[in-house]
Amino acid sequence: MSSTELLLIRHGETAWNAEHRIQGHLDIPLSATGIRQAALLADRLARETIVAVYSSELTRARLTAEPFAARLGLDITSDTRLRERSFGVFEGLTQDEIAARHPEGFRRWRERDPAWAIDEGESGQQLIDRVLSALHDITLRHPGESVAVVTHGGVLDVVYRAARALHWGAPREHQMLNASINRLGARASPLALSIVGWGDVAHLEQARDESLT
Repeated sequence: MSSTELLLIRHGETAWNAEHRIQGHLDIPLSATGIRQAALLADRLARETIVAVYSSELTRARLTAEPFAARLGLDITSDTRLRERSFGVFEGLTQDEIAARHPEGFRRWRERDPAWAIDEGESGQQLIDRVLSALHDITLRHPGESVAVVTHGGVLDVVYRAARALHWGAPREHQMLNASINRLGARASPLALSIVGWGDVAHLEQARDESLT
């Protein structure tokens, strides 16, 4: 089966991203900065030969996908498996607030045991299983094609670790940047991922540089 090109894109910035506040399944929209990032992303992806667009159904992902999908004349297919991890009682809080209000939960979270589930939320393993299931199905539908997938930071973390065969608890060696393009090659049955490029935000940096001249 021919390799599929996956363009995994983290949603644009939200006000809670700027505040370092956990969003999880809470449906937070893009900030003005995030809306601008989505427009710049659309300019960049207009040159790509993308045949399908998939997205988490959460508003911040949909608003990031809509401008470039419209430019490409493509519909957006929502998949709840692409949403962020459910952080349960941590949602809406900063890390300092989590440590103060849920000290035992914070300690367990920092241990990164994939079997441990946040109170009222998901375990790391539940996140891993649903994300890789979604990418397997997308890859199976699009052999030899280029597909955009708009998703969240936690999902990108899962994908990077799977592609590099890193344990869930291994130190993070990668970034999950807002409105970044992360290119992977993928084959299905079983799913095999390879990183072609990671954390590409040249479209955002060029606009920033132009604003300074």
